[in-house]
Amino acid sequence: MVYAISLSAEELDDIDWQLQLDQFMGKTMGSSMRPRDLSPQVTLVFARIRPASGTADPAYQLRWLGVVKHPKGRKIATRDALIRVEPLWRSPARVELAAVTASLSREDAAELTSMLSSEVAVLPDELGQCLVAALRGLGPRFAELLDHLTSVANQAPFDSSRVEDRSWQEQYDSARLALTIGEFPLAPLSAWLRPPSRHDTYLAGLIPEPTEQSLIEHDAAHSMPGPRLLRPWDGPDFRCDIHVFEHEGRYIEVANVNATPVEGRLGSDLIYYHEATGSFVMVQYKRLPSIERWVYVDDRLRDQLDRLEAVAQASRQPHAPHDWRLGSDPCFLKLAYWPEDSQADPGGPAAGMYLPLSYVRLLLQDDCTLGPNGGRRLGYSYADRHLINSQFVELVKHGLAGTVGTSREELLALGSERALEGYSVTIAAELGDGRLPGETVRERQRRAHSRKAGKRQAKKRAPATPSKVGKSKPALLGDQMSFFEPDERSPG
Repeated sequence: MVYAISLSAEELDDIDWQLQLDQFMGKTMGSSMRPRDLSPQVTLVFARIRPASGTADPAYQLRWLGVVKHPKGRKIATRDALIRVEPLWRSPARVELAAVTASLSREDAAELTSMLSSEVAVLPDELGQCLVAALRGLGPRFAELLDHLTSVANQAPFDSSRVEDRSWQEQYDSARLALTIGEFPLAPLSAWLRPPSRHDTYLAGLIPEPTEQSLIEHDAAHSMPGPRLLRPWDGPDFRCDIHVFEHEGRYIEVANVNATPVEGRLGSDLIYYHEATGSFVMVQYKRLPSIERWVYVDDRLRDQLDRLEAVAQASRQPHAPHDWRLGSDPCFLKLAYWPEDSQADPGGPAAGMYLPLSYVRLLLQDDCTLGPNGGRRLGYSYADRHLINSQFVELVKHGLAGTVGTSREELLALGSERALEGYSVTIAAELGDGRLPGETVRERQRRAHSRKAGKRQAKKRAPATPSKVGKSKPALLGDQMSFFEPDERSPG
């Protein structure tokens, strides 16, 4: 089964640069179009070109290819759902529909043309297979890209009954949260296969992007060799995987580190470090049960809070304007919630409540967290106020939360310490010290203020970073041959 999305050429041209930046698109689909098979599906995005004559039928041109990983989508109205195509790749060449229908039967070609008159169509299995086979026949670059997208579509979903899957899910969410803060596309994290060992990190399972395609058509965000700030953790007990991502001339290094078998891990941490300001925030994950949506505050959690207090002591007194913070809390608990319905698409970091450490202390001294038997609880019904994803991201993105004056050496030492204590640690370091590639403090603020709540407007301008390979006008095959914000409401 294949999804086909058809938009006017004018609409696709208007959002072309934004699609290239974001590497995903959202599309509303009527509930009657929802397929019975809710497994991930390869998706083809066509431009509908109006004919010069008002009486002729429109022409169609393949522009983008991607994957709908959650065909159920997110309900946005009584009869509508929003599907998300991610990852989204530009077609190696603009393909006229005639270039592929020539290899289809007359009946299949007519059915495909008819179905493209709708903005969203679910192609029958046989027709979808024939269409994909025809695209593969256009050359090795199409075959390589379709192999990559098929691998993404066929990856197994997380199984919350397995301890290793829960750990990978939290590592995945940590990396998505870090890239969201830095305004990096999330698509490179979504292509994943189960690693060989259940004790491996999430990053060990990332599927490499098509090499040639990455260099020629997909230079907005791709893995880069050679981390500069992070380095592999030495020692027989450490498992470490590091990936470097680039976007608009900015770089972020993301590492997954652990030093214990998966059964013995105490939880997951995210340490997000901004090099230009020497500042980090730390998020410790606590998984909310899918039904109760609260956790007991036991001795182990209280001990973990004490350890977070010690981590917060790494911060120094502010000495420059960019050192100022709203408060003295660099450490947060994230009570994260994953619905049992694995087909639901979060569209970003998992839903959850972010609680600053000092706020947690106040909650645990108040009657609001008392359970019926006198114990303490944390959860949606036990805290009147909390931060959601978008609020937390904005605080960190604007430099309003985090430590002051943390060095690279202190960051690496903290990562080692947390891993040896039994945590699965994700360290994300956004580069930029004013001398090497990356943002200065002023550039960060200018970017943060220019993208209110992440709702960017497409800008028709040249990329900030030149392509690794010279770009020309997209090739055209055929003439010569014949995007949403996650729902962050508290789960009810």
